[in-house]
Amino acid sequence: MAKINGLDKISYAELSNLRDRVDAAMIVAKAAEKDALLTEMEAMAARAGLSLSEVLGGRKGGSKLKGSKVAIKYRNPKNADETWTGRGRKPNWLVAALKKGQKMDAFAV
Repeated sequence: MAKINGLDKISYAELSNLRDRVDAAMIVAKAAEKDALLTEMEAMAARAGLSLSEVLGGRKGGSKLKGSKVAIKYRNPKNADETWTGRGRKPNWLVAALKKGQKMDAFAV
């Protein structure tokens, strides 16, 4: 990596300004390189008679499951509107019931 001479002679404010300008330039450069790569990949796919979405399996990143609904696994018998899929943090109504000694199986759908 190249060493930049004279950085130790620049004031803090000037260094801060320089860092901000470098950060902005990096964002622009990254976007430009990303666009160029995407264009190149689309051209490669086209030469093979395919679209980029066909090559990537019809998705442009992320999980195939993103946005899919998960079945309800637990329901509050006192209020049927309160449910839990078993994912994420346990709801307060379930935590309170478990502290009272009830078992998870009692809430299974």
